[in-house]
Amino acid sequence: MESGILFILVMVMLFLGVPIAVSLGLSSVIVIAFFSNDSMSSVALQLFTSSQNYTLLAIPFFILASSFMSTGGVARRIIRFAIASVGHLQGGLAIASVLACMLFAALSGSSPATVVAIGTIAIAGMRQVGYTKEFAAGVICNAGTLGILIPPSIVMVVYAAATDVSVGRMFLAGVIPGIVAGLMLMVTIYVMARIRNLPSEEWKGWGEIVAAGKDAGWGLFLIVIIIGGIYGGVFTPTEAAAVAAVYSGFVALFIYRDMGPLKNIAWINGDVSDRTRIGFSSSVYAVSFLLVWLMLSFFFIPGVSLATRTQIGFGCAAAILVLYPILRHGIAPASVPGVLIAGLPVWGRNLWLIVSRFLPAMVHTDTHRVLVESSRTIIMLMFIIVNALLFAHVLTSERIPDAITEWMLSMGFNWFTFLIAVNLLLLLGGQFMEPSGLLLIVAPVVFPIAMQLGIDPIHLGIIMVVNMEIGMITPPIGLNLFVTSGITGMTLVQVVIAAAPFVAVLFVFLIIITYVPWLSTVLPYALMGPEIITR
Repeated sequence: MESGILFILVMVMLFLGVPIAVSLGLSSVIVIAFFSNDSMSSVALQLFTSSQNYTLLAIPFFILASSFMSTGGVARRIIRFAIASVGHLQGGLAIASVLACMLFAALSGSSPATVVAIGTIAIAGMRQVGYTKEFAAGVICNAGTLGILIPPSIVMVVYAAATDVSVGRMFLAGVIPGIVAGLMLMVTIYVMARIRNLPSEEWKGWGEIVAAGKDAGWGLFLIVIIIGGIYGGVFTPTEAAAVAAVYSGFVALFIYRDMGPLKNIAWINGDVSDRTRIGFSSSVYAVSFLLVWLMLSFFFIPGVSLATRTQIGFGCAAAILVLYPILRHGIAPASVPGVLIAGLPVWGRNLWLIVSRFLPAMVHTDTHRVLVESSRTIIMLMFIIVNALLFAHVLTSERIPDAITEWMLSMGFNWFTFLIAVNLLLLLGGQFMEPSGLLLIVAPVVFPIAMQLGIDPIHLGIIMVVNMEIGMITPPIGLNLFVTSGITGMTLVQVVIAAAPFVAVLFVFLIIITYVPWLSTVLPYALMGPEIITR
């Protein structure tokens, strides 16, 4: 009886237009107060416990990192790199937009942020070379959903918090499915481009790919920090989120300088000599290699101590420092020390700019705007999550998941039919609810059943994330639809029609992910072993 009252209250409030967070929290309080044996003190205790959840602490940091990356010009550089890589194919600009969304997804962890950052630039670019507005909007709306599948992912963090599984394993599990989904969208675009005779970009050579890659490198290095740092044992996923936020702010303010007090101030003045440029570039490449090596050497030479890996990294960085001027610019070996010394004033000038403008950058209007916008998103999302956790607490205290588990097992459900039911439930719920809130409600219910039926918890998590992807592009509440409508000026109905062909691709992808668990489990099993459930 209590479970029926709980769900009826939630549905009634949602249909009356009450915000989802209030609906979940208020219905939970009403059931506890009037229909449950649970104490009202459990409400305060649960709210406090939820706010102290260490795993959920990663969410505000990932949102802040995403805000800095969206504002700091990273999207423009990533799009340039994507166009240089695949733009020469037929339909190349649309394919490059998908690749750009995949790369930005690995920085942001958010679908709406990916749509805004990439779509604002890519849709206008596609329109200029002859793509229809509807085709461009459909591509970006669907490719943006990769923001919650390719790690780091805020939705994966929420699932891990709801079910007590490893965030690190969830991030690893999303890598191959994210690549597969992106490739399926690219192949679909290429086929449609051949049929519609869509234009391709001029092939600018490998030099443009290298130049664009170097330009986007500081932004893409965030992927190395997060993935390499977590699986190299440097820090936990929550600590990785904090590092990502600090790094993103530093890159936006002091490296790319697209915002803040150093905006439009170049690292190297136009009047410096070639020797100075070469010496500075040599040191930049050496330092960059050392940082990447320290983060990723765990994958290349596992089992080797950190001290040994550090020594190897310093040796290779020193070799780059010396060989770059010789091999790339033909500098005589005897002149290399002078060239390297000539680059030091550039370092001195820029380090002084960073130090002297650090405090002004912290209070600059651009920084203030990013912090305010990210705070709004953080408060909204965390309010939903805390109330959803209270709702999940009521479900657990009333033993609703246990009752549903017993009923489904008695009805003869096996893993195959159970996953069909889960997909249908999530696809329906995703049309009406925000992904994090829906996941926190459904996960505590279906997780025990999945464990009883022998379904891998990491595989179940990826299935739920893919369903959340599709929910973000299906009416009436699909958030990506509204974001795409806002940046294109199209009506919601027009965006839904434009996105429909690519939504069908994601449905096929959902079936593949559901019944080919190897795609989700091979990486986490290989690097971290299987998830152990102790309850």
